Amino acid sequence: MKYLFATTSRGFEELLKVELTELGAQDAKVVQGGVHYQADDETLYRTLLWSRLASRILIPLIETKVYSDLDLYAAVSGFNWLTQFDERVTFFVDFNGTNQEIRHTQFGAMRVKDGIVDYFERRGRARPNVDKAQPDIRIHAYLNRDEVVISLDLSGDALHIRGYREDTGKAPLRETLAAAIVLRSGWQKGTPLVDPMCGSGTLLIEAAQMEAQIAPQLYRLHWGFDFWQGHNQTAWERVKEAALALAEAEKQRENPPHFYGFDLDHQVLRKAKQNAKNAGVAHLMQWQQGDVAAIKNPSPNLAGTVICNPPYGERLGTAPALIALYSVFGQRLKQQFAGWNLSIFSGEPNLLDCLRLRSHRQFKAKNGPLDCVQKNYQIAKRVESAAESERSSLPEVAVDFANRLQKNIKKIEKWAKQQGLDAYRLYDADLPEYNLAVDRYGDHIVVQEYAAPKNIDENKARQRLLDAVNATLNVTGIATNKLILKVRQKQKGTNQYEKLANKGEYFYVNEYGAKLWVNLTDYLDTGLFLDHRLTRKMLGEMAQGKDFLNLFAYTGSATVHAALGGAKSTTTVDMSNTYLNWAEQNLLLNDIEGKQHKLIQADCLQWLEKCDCRFDLIFVDPPTFSNSKRMEASWDVQRDHIKLMTNLKRILRPNGTIVFSNNKRGFKMDFATLEELGFNAVLISHKTLPLDFERNKQIHNCWLITKK
Repeated sequence: MKYLFATTSRGFEELLKVELTELGAQDAKVVQGGVHYQADDETLYRTLLWSRLASRILIPLIETKVYSDLDLYAAVSGFNWLTQFDERVTFFVDFNGTNQEIRHTQFGAMRVKDGIVDYFERRGRARPNVDKAQPDIRIHAYLNRDEVVISLDLSGDALHIRGYREDTGKAPLRETLAAAIVLRSGWQKGTPLVDPMCGSGTLLIEAAQMEAQIAPQLYRLHWGFDFWQGHNQTAWERVKEAALALAEAEKQRENPPHFYGFDLDHQVLRKAKQNAKNAGVAHLMQWQQGDVAAIKNPSPNLAGTVICNPPYGERLGTAPALIALYSVFGQRLKQQFAGWNLSIFSGEPNLLDCLRLRSHRQFKAKNGPLDCVQKNYQIAKRVESAAESERSSLPEVAVDFANRLQKNIKKIEKWAKQQGLDAYRLYDADLPEYNLAVDRYGDHIVVQEYAAPKNIDENKARQRLLDAVNATLNVTGIATNKLILKVRQKQKGTNQYEKLANKGEYFYVNEYGAKLWVNLTDYLDTGLFLDHRLTRKMLGEMAQGKDFLNLFAYTGSATVHAALGGAKSTTTVDMSNTYLNWAEQNLLLNDIEGKQHKLIQADCLQWLEKCDCRFDLIFVDPPTFSNSKRMEASWDVQRDHIKLMTNLKRILRPNGTIVFSNNKRGFKMDFATLEELGFNAVLISHKTLPLDFERNKQIHNCWLITKK
């Protein structure tokens, strides 16, 4: 009997133990990352040939303590390697783990290699060569604290490499993971198996090979034991011949196709067909190009299992399309696969909630570095009346939110059309449970989630967001790639300037005759503050024949309105080159050119102290707080607004006007000091609040300030 160790992915150890025991393994014991077991020669070869879950099968050679690299070298050089292989073979060392003395795996591998080649030289043999690409013998060393285990790999290439996949689609599942998913799905051999998003077909092929009794390594050409001195060729041939005979006998049985693969990508389907042919199961398969939104049950008279590894995003920004996919998929499953079993493997458990199905069993697993979950469901048998069928097509989630959004759309979109507006707010935290904003920009929708209070459960808040996005897609009917999802958090410093992406997708919207570029994906803000729409319109009406200054200008939208309103000149100042360039593009889009329109990149406060120009109309909309590295000092609008007004007084002409705005809730104007400066201030916030922001009366403060 030989003492062996089979490695596997974490979470699959118990499954692997059952599999190895069924293959004849003795005394199987589970440890983290694998299973120890004993086997005679035929059982050893049977586990290599037939295991669908093991990553590698190793035969441990050295187990000892090492307190230094010298201990490691001594243990290796003192082992009788000629009992395992001779000097004519090539070898390679895989080393995993570190400790205080051996801090790098590359150094550990080098010391093991040195010990092996020195062993051969001391016995008057030639040094065996190292081959990283295709070694005849592969040695595995695993170091855990002061314990090292050095083993010979009998597999060669990892056992997840079956040999049937010539090519794959995006993010393919490892074959060992696919086999585990099938085994956990509850699918019964001989019953239909459907994969609605099959990709390169790995799940279906693994299941079909199980049913057809095709050993997963039946067609492997090279093994780690080929040059091993302990190899028993007679036992190996008996095991392989039995496997070949079994596969051939199963192939002769008349078994109609009952594995069904669907995918939207016809090129990926072509790869799946070739993979199935390579795996010897093409005769059991049917493939069809199709979208999950329109999938039909290919076996309506015989219940089976739907199995699937749908796409999932690591970032929530990918959620809109995925929410729509999972929601539509869930509805289609209920319509087409009533009475069937369903098993879905996903890296995003919250997305599975969009199916609107209740799972009866679930398993945790890893897909590479990603934590994933597999959930099994029983799709209920239902007989719907026409009325029930009609109701089932309505949004199933966030009903209150969906109703409010629908009501708002009817009111606001009619008004926006009359006003000549392409960009406006449809929903702004109207319901406490759905703390988010929904904005329309032309044919796009932006959903912005306000950060939930700390006392709200994170998972609950996330699920509400997913439900709200789902409802928004249903109510507006827009394409999933036209919905942008953003998570808003409390602003710190100049977070508005932080880049989120680099798509460069700009388009313009109309606003009271002005055209303004927006970018919905690359920044936290879009380039246009919608709540200041009436303020910009007012500035345009006030600017005729005047010299206009736009301080803290952002993307210059107010400058555009002033210029279109007939301003004699415009000066646009902002610290960000990115937004100043954006402002320039906004001016060009509206055919506003000439030396009278100046764009200045500077710290607004420093520029203001040195400015020697005079202006008739000044718009200043500073941030609430800023401590940018490019500023000499921090800025706080409550603390510093009087200093700002003092400097503005110097450059404002006698009959000039300052339009001063900010977004600080609870802002208190220092009227007494302002009066000492000779200014008169009139609060006009209520006049600058458009219809779509009327619920949020504190979204900004706005003042008209003139000299007495």
